[in-house]
Amino acid sequence: MSTETKKRYIPADGLAGLKESFSKDALSGFLVFLLALPLSLGIAKASDFPAIFGLVTAIIGGVVVSFFAGSRLTIKGPAAGLIAICGGAIAAFGGGDTGWHLALGAIVVAGIVQILFGVFKLGKLADFFPGAAIHGMLAAIGIIIMSKQIHTLLGIDPKMLKGKEPLELLAMVPESIMHENAHIAEIGIACLLILIGMSFVKHQKIKKIPAPLIILIVAIPLGIWLNIKTDGAISNFSLVKIGSIFDSFTSGFSMKGDFISRGILNTDFSALSSHTKDFIMYVVLFSLIGSLESLLTAKAIDGLDPYKRKSDFNKDLIAVGIGNTFSGLLGGLPMISEVARSSANVSNGAKTRWANFFHGLFLLLAVLVAVPVIEMIPNAALAAMLTFVGFKLAHPKEFIHMWHVGKEQFMVFTATVIVTLATDLLVGVGTGIVLEIIVNLINGASVKNLFKSDVTITNTTENNITLTVNKGLVFSNILGFKKSFATLPKGKHVTIDVSKANIVDHTSILTLNGLVEDYKFDGGTIEVIGFDHHKQLGHVGTSTRVLKLKLS
Repeated sequence: MSTETKKRYIPADGLAGLKESFSKDALSGFLVFLLALPLSLGIAKASDFPAIFGLVTAIIGGVVVSFFAGSRLTIKGPAAGLIAICGGAIAAFGGGDTGWHLALGAIVVAGIVQILFGVFKLGKLADFFPGAAIHGMLAAIGIIIMSKQIHTLLGIDPKMLKGKEPLELLAMVPESIMHENAHIAEIGIACLLILIGMSFVKHQKIKKIPAPLIILIVAIPLGIWLNIKTDGAISNFSLVKIGSIFDSFTSGFSMKGDFISRGILNTDFSALSSHTKDFIMYVVLFSLIGSLESLLTAKAIDGLDPYKRKSDFNKDLIAVGIGNTFSGLLGGLPMISEVARSSANVSNGAKTRWANFFHGLFLLLAVLVAVPVIEMIPNAALAAMLTFVGFKLAHPKEFIHMWHVGKEQFMVFTATVIVTLATDLLVGVGTGIVLEIIVNLINGASVKNLFKSDVTITNTTENNITLTVNKGLVFSNILGFKKSFATLPKGKHVTIDVSKANIVDHTSILTLNGLVEDYKFDGGTIEVIGFDHHKQLGHVGTSTRVLKLKLS
């Protein structure tokens, strides 16, 4: 028997991958398409964009970005996590078509910034943000989504919601329940109950049926039966309206002289001079939050990849930036690597980036030949799907989990949620970062080493390496630690000694766990020692550890 190590199988990429994995990727692409179609429409409408441009964004994310992406299994498209930013940008730039065109200018510039992020190798950006602040941001986004979509689900005229902030919209919920439109609410509540019921299904074959497909199968006939299309009081907002994709590319050209007046571009960059402060703020939000969400998704999907491939995060940022630049020019929303669709892609058996391509291709075919069917979808059904997405982001389990991680992490988490709801995402995340730094300093982090790790590497024998953390290991200096770790040769026995570290925070422990798994997969062995000298601030394995013994 040969003593050679058997090389693990990795699906081919490029044209060879298309030939080798065609059936698996095409099938997964089709199933993801069924998920992406209603969600892309719903996200666009919730963002105050023309509905069809949600599909345009997903099409670009599939048929264009697939060729540049640095991740194999992620699905690119519009994301619920950016709804609040998109809607806020349109409102800040004047609302309506004017606000849409001006917001597109910010999206294009943000796309270029994302390309530069990748060029300058800032794919490690996600590691700088504390875990509690990230989870707080996502929970706040979930609450913001629900605050608006609940009213749409109940059949409230969208005009009644214009200009309302999330906290105002939440306060309006009892009134909306009292003044619901019965027919629309019946559809919305029925769809929401289906989604809730599907989340409890354990049968594997039933779980493989895309829940949005069931929603469409139920909602469209129900809308016809309840005659919501012909009800004059609600017909103007009861069903999805997208029109022709070709007409959509010329919809705003004659509105004002500073719009681009030829070609297929919908973008207006004049907000750079007329709304300079807002323009800069939304460029930062689109590029920073969009990149962060995309990177986090790519990291999560790498963990689900059965072939344990690792994404090139910098290349993926460039790909997303290219997609956002094209999307913004044509009128679309910003895109990211979207977690729900990407997870479905993995579970559907996709093998290569071609699954993302096929999902975009099927969406393109849908907008070319199936618009009459799409325009039979009740908006309440889309609102139900987005309400459920928002609930999953802000699930009570998230709050309970952060409490178990540690009271100090729960404080950072809740502060991020509250400040985001009261102000905006940028201020909310910034608050979470500052608060995490203060918490770490109180718990023993050194000001001197707050942004610089102190690590010693010792080769005890030829095959044994010890990496000693001499000071604190926190989210703000973890990048330096990862840089030191990256210099270690593969296939050795590595010991990470944290016995001298004043503090190892929650985010750093999450990072250590990831490094341990990756190093083991590459053929080495690794152990972390020294935590017996620390006090654990929470009740889970990733809780912050603080040094309790002074070593001689």
